[in-house]
Amino acid sequence: MSGEILFLSHRPPYPPTRGDTMRSWNILKALAKLAPVHVAALAAEPVSPDDEAAMVAVAASLHIVPHARSRLAAMATALVTGGSASVQACASPEMDACVYVLMRKRPITAIYAFSGQMAQFVPEPCPARFIMDFVDMDSAKFDEWGQASGVMGWANRREAARLFAHEVKTARRADCSLFVSEAEAELFRQRSGLEKDRVVSLENGIDLDRYRPDHPVAKISAAQPLIVFTGQMDYAPNVEAVTGFAKAALPLIQRAHPEAGFAIVGRNPTDAVRALGNLPGVTVTGEVPDTRDWIACADVVVAPLKLARGIQNKVLEAMAMGKPVVATPAAATGIDAGAEDGLIVAESVAEQAAQVSQLISDAKARDALGKAARARMDARYGWDAQMAGLPTLLGLTASESLAA
Repeated sequence: MSGEILFLSHRPPYPPTRGDTMRSWNILKALAKLAPVHVAALAAEPVSPDDEAAMVAVAASLHIVPHARSRLAAMATALVTGGSASVQACASPEMDACVYVLMRKRPITAIYAFSGQMAQFVPEPCPARFIMDFVDMDSAKFDEWGQASGVMGWANRREAARLFAHEVKTARRADCSLFVSEAEAELFRQRSGLEKDRVVSLENGIDLDRYRPDHPVAKISAAQPLIVFTGQMDYAPNVEAVTGFAKAALPLIQRAHPEAGFAIVGRNPTDAVRALGNLPGVTVTGEVPDTRDWIACADVVVAPLKLARGIQNKVLEAMAMGKPVVATPAAATGIDAGAEDGLIVAESVAEQAAQVSQLISDAKARDALGKAARARMDARYGWDAQMAGLPTLLGLTASESLAA
């Protein structure tokens, strides 16, 4: 590829320990195989020397812009300007200046903006090919939250409308807009009126070498049989999911399996999540050195989310490690796998409890489904396969792709 790429991100793409950074890091590595990539990322916290070194090893240059704007300030600005609070939360004159300098000094021929909030830093008009990776349709998430009554419902409906207006304006500017699943892309096409050639899916993959069934089983102090949930535990949909499962589904499971335990594994648990640790059989770990240790010890992994956008990495990780997953329809959406592949969909609390109990009772079936889950990940979800379409999205010809 002639020219260079500017990669904009709302947080540093490394370390890949969250759903969004797993995606951004693997996309960054794939882009760097095509052309020099200059990374400009906002950072709410200092970046460690080791993390910086990992990014520098991939990027042609790295520009970390310190940024910590309060949610209240963003909401106040949005109220005055009529814009989106989500977009205002990432507003940064320092990032504006950084992008201006890079565009003047480097031969940037493509800009890859990761997350809709970063579109505000893309020059207008844009002198380069502009790829907008929305990942999820965030306005739809606020739409769902807006179904609640009262002040919060009103605030979320208002944010949904303003964020959607920003998403549509951005997508009309971009040469191509990406979403993490075809279902998410189709939802945006329907609501925005944009065509398939302008709005496409670029699915997440899974690091098949890192997430393996033969990961050593660590010595973990937890009840057996063990049910595991992994995720960022100050994220509202995750909090809602584990609360409902611990209080409603787990007691039903424990009627058949009194010793069954439920481990909630993830950083920054809220007070409400920590309080679940007082329930019989529930363990709240907080941040752990390696979530794979807990997945490896699990008999069953659950993803009981009522609200989920895009593809759930937690489901892909568990399946890659050979674990059957019991998930709600929302958490399973966009994943090309079925019950025969170890992804069992159960909507109601009673259905979730019944499916988990059945898996706990039948070790042979559980192991067979775990092997099928890994096989499906091998066949469908390697990152190299998922990133194969990037050259086309960047407007490269076949010969340029081969040359890279």
